Amino acid sequence: MRPAPASRIAAARSTGTAHRNPPTPASDPGPGLDADLGPSTSPSPEPDPQQSGRRFAGVATMIGSGLSNQTGAAIGSHAFPVLGPVGVVAVRQYVAAIVLLAVGRPRLRSFTWWQWRPVVGLAVVFGTMNLSLYTAIDRIGLGLAVTLEFLGPLCIALATSRRRADACCALVAAAAVVTLMRPRPSADYLGMGLGLLAAVCWASYILLNRTVGRRVPGAQGSAAAAGLSALMFLPVGIAVAVHQPPTASAVAYAVTAGVLSSAVPYLADLFTLRRVPAQAFGLFMSVNPVLAALVGWVGLGQNLGWTEWTSIGAIVAANTLSILTRRD
Repeated sequence: MRPAPASRIAAARSTGTAHRNPPTPASDPGPGLDADLGPSTSPSPEPDPQQSGRRFAGVATMIGSGLSNQTGAAIGSHAFPVLGPVGVVAVRQYVAAIVLLAVGRPRLRSFTWWQWRPVVGLAVVFGTMNLSLYTAIDRIGLGLAVTLEFLGPLCIALATSRRRADACCALVAAAAVVTLMRPRPSADYLGMGLGLLAAVCWASYILLNRTVGRRVPGAQGSAAAAGLSALMFLPVGIAVAVHQPPTASAVAYAVTAGVLSSAVPYLADLFTLRRVPAQAFGLFMSVNPVLAALVGWVGLGQNLGWTEWTSIGAIVAANTLSILTRRD
């Protein structure tokens, strides 16, 4: 499930990183403070029902976006026996390209080589990230794969901070990863390694999006990268179709995964970022590994032991603590 091309920006910003250039989220109103006089003694304004309604709609949209993302990955896994993870990712790239090209409408002819370089890198990382994640899901399950991938943005957030609280969060996350990857007869180290590769790709994806956002206006850079990534997967999709002709149900599963994991989260995040603070967005994004584990358990019958659940909870708690203790 990885993130749709423009759907994880606010989460990255709220943890010290930046994916792209989304709409600016509403600022979180703090206590009434005067710059020189300290706490304000003026009466608190009456709550705005309209503003509260927008916040509630934003929270509801965040919940729907997260569930859509994880459900899409779970549905896409049903096509693995026919298309394999590679075929499902190819279809997902096509869907993501269609959505982003329609929204971003990049003027490709106006791009300079200085702009194309990070866009090409973003396209490669985007495809590699989704391919490694879906292959990891096929081997170790949705919950563990998404948890390992989530280490990418978490590591960037912790690495860019010098606070003691973040150092403690890093130790907690590292201990959780060691616990998840502890040696045991049933351990699938290749699957775990692919999950960590997805984490590295997501971290690179964040950094490249920051560069693309500075060099290319609006969403044109992300749209161009999605289109280029889809072109890269076009021969892959053709080869998969020729080698093993897909069934109608497998294609439907893959397309549904692309819509739920790419189109819906992207459009939902555009709506959400106008209605909730970036910090709240980041806090909710940190719960995605838990959502993935729950969807994998309910939808796919992928049961996790108490050790795995504890490790997932520790990684989520580390990110939550890091966000809540930030003052900027």
